[in-house]
This record gives sequence, C-alpha cells and structure tokens, in this order.
Amino acid sequence: MYELKTKENDNSVIEFIENVESPKKREDAYKLLDIFTETTGYKAKMWGPSIIGFGSYHYKYESGHEGDAPLVGFSPRKAKTSLYFATGDKKREELLKDFGKHTSGKACVYINKVADIDVDVLKALITQSIKFLNEMYPNE
Repeated sequence: MYELKTKENDNSVIEFIENVESPKKREDAYKLLDIFTETTGYKAKMWGPSIIGFGSYHYKYESGHEGDAPLVGFSPRKAKTSLYFATGDKKREELLKDFGKHTSGKACVYINKVADIDVDVLKALITQSIKFLNEMYPNE
C-alpha cells in the first residue's frame, strides 16, 4: 500500500522558518505565514519536512487512493518559494493573470519573492482555493 510522505505533524513551523538559509527567504516566509494565517483563519502546521499548510481536507480518488492534504500552503525552497493551491480550479488561472511574476505547475505556483506579487491576489487565491476544495470534498 502506498504510504503518504506529506503528513501533518507536530514539528515547529517557526523552527522550520528559522532554519531557512537565506535571510530574504526567511523574511518572506514570515510574511507568507502572516498572510496565510490571517486569510485562512487556520493555525499553520507542518506537513512533511518542508510544507507549511493551513487547514486540511480528506480526498478520495476513483482509483481508491485517499488521504489528507492541507487546503493551502507554502514552502520556502532554495530556488523559489512554492505556493500550494487547489488543482483543477478554473478560477485559479483567472486570478493568476493579475498575480505578478510567477511560474506554475500542476499543483504549485512558484515565486521568487513576495515583492514580485500582488498580495491582494494572493489572498483571493487562498480564499478561492479553500472554497473550491470545500465544495469538491465536503466534510462527511
């Protein structure tokens, strides 16, 4: 059986941020921590060794694979900061048009620094992602 690597744990979010090598990335991580906490209303939790997540939902795919994941989150990685939003949400693409300097993959949006993006659009992305996931995976 497949074992999920990215599970919520009790590791310290602050300790994780304090161990980010780049002072600028660390400063941005604290800014993102404030923005995500304020916007979601959830307490930050570590997911796996390097993702700071907010809230959680339980998913189950047609294949039978299921698990838990954060509603939204971020990770200050060496190269870029990864932002985690819902996949498959058409409104995400609309919002990203006005987001600022970023690249995106299937699940992640990558930024170099918070100064490159529109924080109001970030808040809208966070809110929309949570709304989308709550509609897709309502609490049973």
